[in-house]
Amino acid sequence: MTPNKKVKILATLGPAIRGQDDIRQLVEAGVNLFRLNFSHGEHADHAERYRWVREVERELDYPIGILMDLQGPKLRVGRFAAGKVQLAKGQAFRLDLDPTPGDARRVNLPHPEIIAALQPGMSLLLDDGRLRLEVTARHAEAIDTQVIAGGELSDRKGVNVPEAVLQLSPLTDKDRRDLAFGLELGVDWVALSFVQRPEDIHEARELIGGRAALMAKIEKPSAVQHLEEIARLSDAIMVARGDLGVEVPAENVPRIQKEIIATCRRLGRPVVVATQMLESMRFSPAPTRAEVTDVATAVSEGTDAVMLSAETASGDYPLEAVQMMSKIIRQVENEPDFQAQLDVGRPQAEPTASDAISCAIRRISAILPVAALVNYTESGTSSLRTSRERPRATILSLTPNQETARRLTVAWGIYSVVKQRLQQVEEVTRTALDVAQAQGLAKPGDTVVITAGVPFGQPGTTNTLRIETL
Repeated sequence: MTPNKKVKILATLGPAIRGQDDIRQLVEAGVNLFRLNFSHGEHADHAERYRWVREVERELDYPIGILMDLQGPKLRVGRFAAGKVQLAKGQAFRLDLDPTPGDARRVNLPHPEIIAALQPGMSLLLDDGRLRLEVTARHAEAIDTQVIAGGELSDRKGVNVPEAVLQLSPLTDKDRRDLAFGLELGVDWVALSFVQRPEDIHEARELIGGRAALMAKIEKPSAVQHLEEIARLSDAIMVARGDLGVEVPAENVPRIQKEIIATCRRLGRPVVVATQMLESMRFSPAPTRAEVTDVATAVSEGTDAVMLSAETASGDYPLEAVQMMSKIIRQVENEPDFQAQLDVGRPQAEPTASDAISCAIRRISAILPVAALVNYTESGTSSLRTSRERPRATILSLTPNQETARRLTVAWGIYSVVKQRLQQVEEVTRTALDVAQAQGLAKPGDTVVITAGVPFGQPGTTNTLRIETL
């Protein structure tokens, strides 16, 4: 399991993955952490997949992260008497709280918070944006609209409200039950859907209680507007391009993705680019050229990780999709100008000892032929600050905490080894050199940079840097 790429791969588990052998193959092909999508499947399914991952982790002696992705509120219209209707451009259409099955003139909208938030002139999107309505009037229990882009509308199709902030918690009763279950299992990350404002992060944090790290999904225009505050309050960010691509014009998504990646790197928060990265590989053993370019662009922009969704969860070629994603990542990272591109976007260091050492590490690895950067860390904070610098050499994170090792699987360039708690600088140095060689990152005669914090065992005290020859 010698590290061979800096950008990590997050793969979704589902019915296409049938056991430990499949998990092992995906890890050996390049997966660093797995996603349990709680929008689908029963708790028993997720528990079994969790167990498979942990068994493979023990077998390979290689930390593997597990992320649970909460479903969040699902806003949908009600049912139609005929099962579906055809809406014509320019016609009037009402959405109301009346549960009676709808027709071509009206339908139930069982979400009073949507009616309360909408104003005349605002847009309402139905069925993943295929139909667009404009609000013409709002009443206490209904909204009147005009159809701007028509088409077929059937039972229980989704509703998106891009121009309003809904007075709605991102955590439904189902999410709370799922969260309690996932935390009891021992997931490392919780991905929070339907984030609209910074207050949503506080609510989730209180429920999680430090038992897992929190990843906020940016999928709504209001979240983009509050990006910096949300990122500061979160442990990581996901660019959830599915719903985001419905609620903002498609041509704006690349710019927003770039903005999110740059913001996260500046703040030192890992960022995952997700949704439809290799979508055609659900049914084909090869991706389209556009998909390859999409993955390569995210890697070039400095993302920490890229995600596979249906490609590995329910697709016909899950292993091939991971292998292809790994190839694209390695190809981009091996290009002559890759490091120069990352250096151009290097964020300003903060006036702390940890950042000073992280900057020094980056400069040293650019001047000397450094084989590995070894960081002894309790909490993982110093490893994340080193990752923020995007150094040339692989970051080997030594930690006594299995939880820290698993959470760092999402971060750029960091590979962790769990070791017993060390007490002396010389002990750290000796262990670092031994582990770097055992992991295939260094050989006799190679230069290794080692960092640690003294006194030991206190997070945030990284203040020691050594250059050693193996």
